[in-house]
This record gives sequence, structure tokens and C-alpha cells, in this order.
Amino acid sequence: MDYKNYGSTIVVRLDKGDEIAKCLLEVAEKEKCRFAYLTGIGAVDDFEVGVFDLEKADYNRARYTGNHEINALVGNLTTKDGKPYLHAHITCTGKDGAVVGGHLFYGKISLTAEIFLQVIGGEVDRKYDPSVGINKITF
Repeated sequence: MDYKNYGSTIVVRLDKGDEIAKCLLEVAEKEKCRFAYLTGIGAVDDFEVGVFDLEKADYNRARYTGNHEINALVGNLTTKDGKPYLHAHITCTGKDGAVVGGHLFYGKISLTAEIFLQVIGGEVDRKYDPSVGINKITF
């Protein structure tokens, strides 16, 4: 991984073997990024996504392997309990042309990824809401 801070935008390059969430949280910690939105493209060869099941109040997860193009990586960085918190969704296409995606739990880069963090002044925190089973934004 490498990155450069351009003031309100942090450009992150991930390399083969890098894990998306781990690297983005590391950058957020180093740069004291408390609130940002992100977008990115690239390729992964091992990733886990989920779709939230309202009845179970938990995610149905699926893991995929083999090279997939990242069509879209979108999300935000906020804080939870004083630490950076990543909420990201990813959509990917495999060699068979099938598109899969959802809430990103894990993603290992197969080639590279180019991610842009647009930093927003201030801080937005998250708190767990037991009525729905997720960490919701609080102001």
C-alpha cells in the first residue's frame, strides 16, 4: 500500500495481497481522518460480502475467490468508540461475467486498487442500535 494526502483528498493505492479494510483503517488512523466518503476500483481475488437479513438482524455472507474486477467500491469512514470505522459496499465481476456484491467484510487485492478518500471536516460517530442490529450514524 501507498498513499498521498492532498488536503481534502487522500489517494490510496493498494497492491497485491493488501486487505482493503485493514489498509483504509490504517490510513484513517495515521491521517487522523474522522469523516470521509470513498470510491474505488481495482481487482480482488478473495473477498467476503453480505446482505443484511432484516428478520435475523444479521448478515447473510458469501465468500468468493478467483480474480474479480472491482466495478465499484463505495462507502464512508466515520468513528465508533473513538476509532476509525469503515462502512463499505463492493460490486465485482468474475471471469464468467457474473456480478456479485454487498456489504464488504473482507477483500484481498489481486492486482491493484485505486481508492479516493474525500475528507469531510468534523466527525460523525456510530452507535449500535439493538432495535435494528446495526451501528447507526449519530450526530
